Amino acid sequence: MSSTTPPSLTRASPGAVYAAFADWARTDGRTWIYLFKALAACFLALGLAMKLDLPQPRTAMTTVFIVMQPQSGMVFAKSFYRICGTLIGLVVMLALLGAFAQQPELFIVSTAIWVGICTAGAARNRNFRSYGFVLAGYTAALIGIPASQHPDGAFMSALTRVAEVVVGILCAGFVSALVFPQHAGEQMRSTVRARFSSFVDYLGAALSGNVDRAHIEATNARFVADIVGFEAVRSVAVFESPDSRMRNGRLSRLNSEFMTASTRFHALHQLMNRLRASAAASGGSGASGASGASAAVDALEPYFREIAPLLSKSGEPVLTAADASHAAAQLEAFKSELPKRMRATRAALETDAGVPLLDFDTGAEMLVRFVDDLHAYAATYASLAVATHERERWVARYAPKTNGIAAGVAGLRAAIVMSILGAFWIATAWPSGSTLTLTAAAVCALASSSPNPTRTAFQMAAGTLLSSTLATVLTFGIYPHIDGFALLCAALTPFLALGVWMTTRPKLAGYGVGYCIFFCFLAGPDNVIHYDPSSFINDALALVLSMLVASIAFAVLLPPSTPWLRNRLLADLRAQVVLACRGRLGRLWRLRKLRSRFESGARDLMYQINALAPAEPDVQRNTIRWMFAVLEIGNAVIDLRSEVAALPRDARYAPSMPWRVSVRATGDAVSRLFARPRAERLDAALAATAASIAAVQQMLSVFMPPREERSQLQRILSQLHFIRSALLDPQSPLAQPGADGDASRDVSQGVSHAA
Repeated sequence: MSSTTPPSLTRASPGAVYAAFADWARTDGRTWIYLFKALAACFLALGLAMKLDLPQPRTAMTTVFIVMQPQSGMVFAKSFYRICGTLIGLVVMLALLGAFAQQPELFIVSTAIWVGICTAGAARNRNFRSYGFVLAGYTAALIGIPASQHPDGAFMSALTRVAEVVVGILCAGFVSALVFPQHAGEQMRSTVRARFSSFVDYLGAALSGNVDRAHIEATNARFVADIVGFEAVRSVAVFESPDSRMRNGRLSRLNSEFMTASTRFHALHQLMNRLRASAAASGGSGASGASGASAAVDALEPYFREIAPLLSKSGEPVLTAADASHAAAQLEAFKSELPKRMRATRAALETDAGVPLLDFDTGAEMLVRFVDDLHAYAATYASLAVATHERERWVARYAPKTNGIAAGVAGLRAAIVMSILGAFWIATAWPSGSTLTLTAAAVCALASSSPNPTRTAFQMAAGTLLSSTLATVLTFGIYPHIDGFALLCAALTPFLALGVWMTTRPKLAGYGVGYCIFFCFLAGPDNVIHYDPSSFINDALALVLSMLVASIAFAVLLPPSTPWLRNRLLADLRAQVVLACRGRLGRLWRLRKLRSRFESGARDLMYQINALAPAEPDVQRNTIRWMFAVLEIGNAVIDLRSEVAALPRDARYAPSMPWRVSVRATGDAVSRLFARPRAERLDAALAATAASIAAVQQMLSVFMPPREERSQLQRILSQLHFIRSALLDPQSPLAQPGADGDASRDVSQGVSHAA
């Protein structure tokens, strides 16, 4: 009986084998490399701590698993902030021990207050800087609580504990940098390239009219995630190499300019949609009105079709930084000719009395600003091809911040939990009460930055329970039968490898963190191992109990997942418009700083809200619509204020002039509207913008300023008109019934009056 075997099953081509190996190396291969590096750093720290005869080598092991990350930059950044936090916590705890060594109640209260302050700082800063706050609080508890039982040896105990932490940090950094290093800079370069390509594709599709509202929202939500993730990677890449540090200013600038360009394009796209809707609505009131409105749209659209080809080279999309210089040169040439061409088009439209020139002026002004922002973005991307460049000078920075009230609640929660458990320890004199108290402080701080801290703390408790079971087997079943450092490492490897593997799986990461850290705490060997089952069981019980108490506290004491926090963050998102209306202006760098703070703040808040509602598409859809409204109107307000501030000194432009008073009234009305959306406040903002437009138009009709000044006044008028049209947009959440919990009237009928 004969049979045939397909050639693919008997012999694979070298190319197929290489492709399969490359795919494995990019996925599971990275996991195995990271696992190997984590274990190597752990055993190096353990061996070095034992060689130096430090009292608790397990602390060095624990530190390795706390700071170890797949990328070298993340390890260096985390290590830097851990050292800073450790030293600060050491100083504070020595001061508290000196003040309250004989009063345990006051010592626990003061330590709880300090831990609460540090936890609030960790919750407020959503990057590796938050880790410094975590360690400042945790180190104080870690050093102070055990030392409080023996105050005479507190200073030496604190120094040896810091030495153990430093040994773990140095070993993790050494292994991460030298053994199969993975650099955040490489991820950053691929992110920059992919984002530029995606933005070009999005521009082409949107300008051709091939995208719907859902696609626009999904694309911008992805852009927001890219911006937040890019900033996180950039902040750690500077720790890796001089090359990343030399380009750090340009990378920060690139992120800022991408935010501005994407905001400007979305505002321009929505404005054109509103003008088309206005033209269609005017069709029912008269042919001349419809043809006039359509003429303004038709006059602008040819310019849009010219933009997409500028972002290609030899018919291919621009991908690399070197190719982006060609696109930047094309955009610069287009930008220099655009104002003159726009003036010629406007002169042709002036012959037709039925054409709404204010619509055309507004669209033209938005187009000019968008091209300028797009050119800046392409030029900065092109500058990354060289080591140094003049565009490196950049003062604006992305600064992610959590709501201050939410951060304060996190700090208060940690202080309450620690005070309760400290009181329980004093009342019961439980031998493991110190472990219970200091672990609860650490878990509250670590989990406070998680989107779902209740689940995170519970997962850590489950991982710790598993580690306690396996640590019992290792400590009492295996340790007595081995001798020598090599056998010790061999015995530890399978137990630690399980925990490291869990940390590489997103769904098991919480379990893995609890497992790795507290397995080392329970089963990490000392120079002289003590076999004390009752103390071991007490410590294991204290660890699990502390995490369960922290989980309950997160679920009961103003849990972050409640709608309360989402509403607070949404109010902060709307408050970005208040910042745009009232933030300080002045020199050019201050204007850039305000715009960058406004842009990054809006996107960061939107990202936080979506992280709190991962399975609630209605919440995410509402959030991104608020973000669009905030970005459109806030940017227009900043442009308006900068144009007004740039006017020359002249009595007709004085702040006391009626038209200036009217413009300020518009800013105040818009600010009040976004601070607390209400139907009557929307009416007041619409009335204020209409009054400002009329005041500026009247001022332009009574005198003839020089050309440049008249252009400035026309730009002011265009920004006012854009703000009014954005307020009237039926897709805006301001026009939806029930905005901010109130029954707002539907203002969709007002779109026809946007012109």
